[in-house]
Amino acid sequence: MTTASTSPFAVLNQTTATSFNEQKNLIKRVFKGKPVQCPSCKLTLKVILPEQAKAEQAAGIYCAKGCTDIELDMEAVAGL
Repeated sequence: MTTASTSPFAVLNQTTATSFNEQKNLIKRVFKGKPVQCPSCKLTLKVILPEQAKAEQAAGIYCAKGCTDIELDMEAVAGL
């Protein structure tokens, strides 16, 4: 029997948590108005707000090359 620290699920959970926190911090930096580069290609990320989004694109944070593609659920803040 394996211990919780060496199980495949423990590794998966840690990887997922790390990725989530990195993405959350990236979103925070973008919404503070600071220029943020894509972690992959180093191009500046662009925010697409719901009123700017085209039919085939959702609101979110995107890289021009498509490396970063973070779709944001803006319905929660639409009523504010």
